[in-house]
Amino acid sequence: MAEKGKYSKVLLIDDNYIDNFVNKKLIEMTGFASDVEVYESAVDALNNLKTRKKEEFPDVIFLDIMMPVMDGFAFLEEYNKLGQDHREKCKIIMLSTSESFQDLNKANKNPLVQKFLNKPLTEPVLEAINV
Repeated sequence: MAEKGKYSKVLLIDDNYIDNFVNKKLIEMTGFASDVEVYESAVDALNNLKTRKKEEFPDVIFLDIMMPVMDGFAFLEEYNKLGQDHREKCKIIMLSTSESFQDLNKANKNPLVQKFLNKPLTEPVLEAINV
């Protein structure tokens, strides 16, 4: 964690441009993180993460579930293959509009997922996040 309990780097992975735009602005305005990266493709985000050293990983990843090509759960499977070092530094929060009990249950059972939140992100939700 960075100074004053805020995070230095956050990654948003969501195929919805508007959600990414709004969430990025909220994260920046609230000071939740000083650096916000956005990916509209889980495949692109994963490929980028594969090239990073442990110290270059984000502190938090906000991950959507329902995305084309690679959904959030498929991302988690591939992310898990990156190794323990990366998992220790980076916390994953699933962020979705899904009201499916199956999605919630699957996310809660995944050891990589710290929290499951419903969209949209709000300032009180960001303030309450402590991962």
